[in-house]
Amino acid sequence: MLKIELNGKSKEETYQSLLPICEHLFECETHWLPVFCNFVALIKETFNSFSWVGFYLVKDNKLILGPYQGKVACSEIEIGKGVCGTSALKKETIIVDDVNMFEGHIACDENSKSEIVVPLLNDRNILGVLDVDSYNYSNFDTIDKIYLEKLCYILTNKILKLNYKGI
Repeated sequence: MLKIELNGKSKEETYQSLLPICEHLFECETHWLPVFCNFVALIKETFNSFSWVGFYLVKDNKLILGPYQGKVACSEIEIGKGVCGTSALKKETIIVDDVNMFEGHIACDENSKSEIVVPLLNDRNILGVLDVDSYNYSNFDTIDKIYLEKLCYILTNKILKLNYKGI
């Protein structure tokens, strides 16, 4: 079992610490599902300001709730709808400082204030999105974007090696 001790480190140093941990965590996995589950646990347990961390995975041109940690969530989101659906459609990371100001935001947790959504891509094909929420306004920045994208790249490479074909 990995013990993560990141006290006293900056956000960037914390993310940098997660890169090799993430690689190590996934190296012995033989199925894609534990990769998603442990990724979520790693991120959620590392950052106290993250209220919800999870995946929405593409199936039949919709985003279906995957492994997550946090409060009960929306089970299905249309591509192009809300922050997750918009990220999937545009195939780019979206940071929202105040979710109430995002037109079409889907409020699964009324206490959520800010959000970052990172697409999982295989070449230019969308596999799903990583969704991270916070109860703090403007909780996410360029550091989160850079490192969550790097972590999602590690995850995506691993699940593809495990022949992930979608849900």
